[in-house]
Amino acid sequence: MEKEDVKILNKGEEEELELQGYRLCRWRLALVGLGVLFTGGFLLLLLYWMPQWCVRSTCTRTTARDAEVVLLRSTDEFRRWFLAKVRLMLAPGSNPFHSLETQTTSPSSPSCPFSSPVPPPLANGHTSHPSDGSPAQELIRRFADYQPTQIRYFTFHSTKYYWNDELQNFEVLTGLEDLQVSCSTLHLEHSAGLTRNQQEYRKLFFGVNEIAVKVPSLFKLLIKEVLNPFYIFQLFSVILWSADEYYYYALAIVIMSVISIATSLYTIKKQYVMLHDMVAAHSIVRVSVCRADNDIEEILSTDLVPGDVVVIPSNGTIMPCDAVLVSGTCIVNESMLTGESVPVTKTNLPNPIPGDRGESDSAYNTEEHKRHTLFCGTNVIQTRFYTGELVKAVVVRTGFSTAKGQLVRSILYPKPTDFKLYRDAYLFLLCLVGVAGIGFIYSIVLSIMNEVPAKTIIIESLDIITITVPPALPAAMTAGIVYAQRRLKHIGIFCISPQRINICGQINLVCFDKTGTLTEDGLDLWGVQRVENGSFHLSEENAYKENLVKSQFVACMATCHSLTKIEGQLSGDPLDLKMFEATGWILEEATEEETSLHNRIMPTVVRPPKQLLPQELPISTEQDMELYELSSAYEIGIVRQFPFSSALQRMSVVARLLGEKRMDAYMKGAPEVVASLCKKDTVPENFAEVLEGYTKQGFRVIALAHRRLESKLTWHKVQNINRDHIESNMEFLGLIIMQNKLKAETPGVLQDLHQAHIRTVMVTGDNMLTAISVARDCGMIPPQDTVIIADALPPHGGQAAKITWRYADKPSKTTRCLEEVNISLEDVCHRDEPKPQEFYHFAMNGKSFSVIAEHFPDMLQKLVLHGTVFARMAPDQKTQLIEALQGVDYFVGMCGDGANDCGALKRAHSGISLSELEASVASPFTSRTPNISCVPNLIREGRAALITSFCVFKFMALYSIIQYISVTLLYSILSNLGDFQFLFIDIAIILLIVFTMSLNPAWKELVSRRPPSGLISWPLLFSVLTQILICLGFQILTFLWVQQQPWYTVWSPLSDACNQSTHLNLSDVNDTEVDDHNIQNYENTSLFYVSSFQYLTVAIVFSKGKPFRQPSYKNWPFVMSTLSLYFFLLFIMFHPVESIDEFLEIVCVPVEWRLKLLLIIVVNTTVSVVVETFVLDIVLWKLVFSRDKQGSFGITPAAPLPQGGFDLGAYKCLARLCCPHRMTPKARYMHLAQELSVDPDWPPKPTTTTEAKSYPENGSNYQIRISS
Repeated sequence: MEKEDVKILNKGEEEELELQGYRLCRWRLALVGLGVLFTGGFLLLLLYWMPQWCVRSTCTRTTARDAEVVLLRSTDEFRRWFLAKVRLMLAPGSNPFHSLETQTTSPSSPSCPFSSPVPPPLANGHTSHPSDGSPAQELIRRFADYQPTQIRYFTFHSTKYYWNDELQNFEVLTGLEDLQVSCSTLHLEHSAGLTRNQQEYRKLFFGVNEIAVKVPSLFKLLIKEVLNPFYIFQLFSVILWSADEYYYYALAIVIMSVISIATSLYTIKKQYVMLHDMVAAHSIVRVSVCRADNDIEEILSTDLVPGDVVVIPSNGTIMPCDAVLVSGTCIVNESMLTGESVPVTKTNLPNPIPGDRGESDSAYNTEEHKRHTLFCGTNVIQTRFYTGELVKAVVVRTGFSTAKGQLVRSILYPKPTDFKLYRDAYLFLLCLVGVAGIGFIYSIVLSIMNEVPAKTIIIESLDIITITVPPALPAAMTAGIVYAQRRLKHIGIFCISPQRINICGQINLVCFDKTGTLTEDGLDLWGVQRVENGSFHLSEENAYKENLVKSQFVACMATCHSLTKIEGQLSGDPLDLKMFEATGWILEEATEEETSLHNRIMPTVVRPPKQLLPQELPISTEQDMELYELSSAYEIGIVRQFPFSSALQRMSVVARLLGEKRMDAYMKGAPEVVASLCKKDTVPENFAEVLEGYTKQGFRVIALAHRRLESKLTWHKVQNINRDHIESNMEFLGLIIMQNKLKAETPGVLQDLHQAHIRTVMVTGDNMLTAISVARDCGMIPPQDTVIIADALPPHGGQAAKITWRYADKPSKTTRCLEEVNISLEDVCHRDEPKPQEFYHFAMNGKSFSVIAEHFPDMLQKLVLHGTVFARMAPDQKTQLIEALQGVDYFVGMCGDGANDCGALKRAHSGISLSELEASVASPFTSRTPNISCVPNLIREGRAALITSFCVFKFMALYSIIQYISVTLLYSILSNLGDFQFLFIDIAIILLIVFTMSLNPAWKELVSRRPPSGLISWPLLFSVLTQILICLGFQILTFLWVQQQPWYTVWSPLSDACNQSTHLNLSDVNDTEVDDHNIQNYENTSLFYVSSFQYLTVAIVFSKGKPFRQPSYKNWPFVMSTLSLYFFLLFIMFHPVESIDEFLEIVCVPVEWRLKLLLIIVVNTTVSVVVETFVLDIVLWKLVFSRDKQGSFGITPAAPLPQGGFDLGAYKCLARLCCPHRMTPKARYMHLAQELSVDPDWPPKPTTTTEAKSYPENGSNYQIRISS
């Protein structure tokens, strides 16, 4: 038995996991228990924080098959650990899809992959229990002849993993798709329904059909929040200070922590309740199911299992599961999934004739057969059935396996967002802990040498740790975020994940949904341009004219669509709707009663309004009147529809005019496609020029065509004819010009983002040509830039996957070349100039994106570098795109308005929803303003909050180091700061300054520079280290200089440094309280004054303003606080007040020494300001450590070149000093751009095809070949 085996779960999927099996070990458990006891529970906390340590310390390794506990680790870049307990379940069978009547009694049968032999006494002392209690026992009793089977499983992230003996691994049961059933088998074997026994049996494995979002109790949330390492450290600090009778500051920290925890709990609880309400709204409904005995039974939707046959009610319903239609037709609103609130017609799954070897009888797949699949959470508006037949659907997936379930799982269990600031913060804290460790050892050694009591040694040694690692740090860091959150709320942006505000400051790429985000929700008809006798007429505003009513052009507009009537209202694709409304015609559909009486579909009829028809009245008899009415009844019946296909880029219909024997075919679609299917003599010669004129203006152009069909084509023949036969040899009718209106704010906002060097990308569920048109219209793609469409095809018929490259339109003759000089460290140090680059953008649809992601992973990284338009993207593809962009080190923002954006909004570094519906539950930010103007506002506030976090973190680090220096110097003379000195510094100075220095509002505009992303960067380290050295130098100077003063002696109550000894008498001395801690002395007083001013100095120099925040002088609370503290400290320094001196335990020093202290303070302040402002901000930050080098690494139009802002000569000089060797950019996208700038084969030419290789050579998994 191989004990060290590591299994891979969900191989190749997003949630891929490594699994190791463990068995509980009693002696290890006992040892850990003792360890917990001896460490006062701290070991238990450590094991809670580190699940891998918990499992390894309490268990021994075993095979996955025999595991009692499994240790899971994600294979992504975060490598997170999880543990799960393996449970046992008894069931009457082992495979949920086998009929109970056919189950064998031998549990080790090969046909039972999930089975395990059940010995009479259960192994390992496990108590077997069914997943749902009594139903399994009831089933086992009912089938007592069969030996019960032991099933092993564990639950992770709302998904059950069952042990499969055949695979020797755990696997997920998703539903009916696991069987790989063909369409014909699905009709033949699964359309009759299940018996009650089968349904109960399957329910054991698939569980309750419910997307259960449990709202944790406040107590559970409280425990989870309180067990954060920072709060544990605060608790330790509070206990220590209480032991040292330092109650006031301890109370202040407790109050801050309680407020912080309460706010956090409220936010988390609110999120859970919102998500629960969104999911629970329609999760439990009553449904009718067909049983195997032709019975129809009404049950709760929670009892549905894969294989059940549900009856869809005629008045519609919210789907409680994923199901495939096997009879009838449904009209469904899928806005929950796609974001496009356009009703979609779902038809029944094709049932190929048995024996037919055509390709149509493929294995059922929800993605391939989505036109026949009703998805969970979508709204069935109405159904259609014929000759009394019910509309039925077979349940395919239930619970969290459904499309909606997966969406909810992505919200419940998001990947952590990695942000360098937080990683660096922990690293910085570790450095402070290291410094504290040195002080800890130093204080112990010094105290032992001076024979200090043990209790004092313990308290003072531990106290130095709480000084070095400030417990108020979380509250201080939160302050800036809370203020930013308040400012965002003021401008209508609501935040449910405050930590993301800081990350917004780093965003350098924003993905936008199109419909409802960049554009208004609908399309508008701009005009029409008809063709007659092979030439264009002048463009006309509309076709609502009497002279056109009987023209083929208007007939095509009135018939070639997929509109339907829902509750008397026309509904369908917005383009079709606008086109039909422009004709003014009326659409009439057969009623349910009419369709139920006929074996075949009654045709949809369209007719013009009477006022458009000729008004000639016959002057004749009654018979003539009847003939007139018949002739004036101009109606067209739509006999057959060939639905719009994004692959074919067209749709067509067969229609018949009332009274005519021959039928007509009408077609509409992409102009180039339609023109290629028409007779050449009917297409105008200037067709290409006219079309280009419209597309360059950003219009959506649709072409129309017509053909008179042969008289031999009857109704029956038309129903079975191939669309290729219809869609050929047509006559070109003209163009319809549609306008997808942009929201007024869109171009301006995108311009602001471009000027700030923030890339913009469109990711939409809409058509690609529309998306490219809108991208050009809004300025996302400049008019002269080339758009290269990547069409990817999966492997087929033994051929490898391939990508065909083509231009979206003819590139302008004046295609720009990169003439600007790219200035960067790379250019200065490495003189090989890159090749001139064209400005180009990639565009692709969802299918191509999936193929490229699977078969060309290296290519995908290069494509996203210049990818600007991603069309026809499914919700999960949007999420994958966000991850691909993050994979090349972009900080990605996502702005959308639909539930289909939920996964992407959650996954992005910063997601902002323009809708307050489903999307707002997943999105960290929700805007009340229904346009994208909120995006630059959010980034500005994010930058301000990020700089505030840096300022506060630097200030808190300096505060702890300054105090640490003071205490360490005083420890050397067995002294310390007094309790009230600590209290004054910690509350009056530190908390007041921290909470006011965070109030600077954001700068009024977005600049092209971005703040640093981490604390471990040269400018910030230089800043902190120089200030530490300055403070250390001046404190040591003060400490040594005071001891060199002629009046200096070891202080006692009789000391006469201020010539006050004459006023003291012996009784005063006797009454004086003995100073056990040796607080009152000249060194203490001098260091107290100097360090107090140092806190204020570093607060001023660290409180940065422009270009990310408003200047500090505009932050009046900070200015007032600083001035007040300066005034107070100078006042008590030069005008001692006895009560204040006693309270702060300050001693009197001569006036000349106070003047010398003032000199030290002034020089200290001057040096700090000069070093921080002039040396760091002007020289180092702007010249050497500038981070915006995107343009210099070939990130063309999407991330323009930085313009100006620094002295080029100085830059070159410093750069030569700083990079003697070739510099490689840190961000992966910059590195890729650098490589591509010298690649002669990039970008791919429109005449090439890229093919995937079976066996990659030289690290490349594709090759480019020229198409013939």
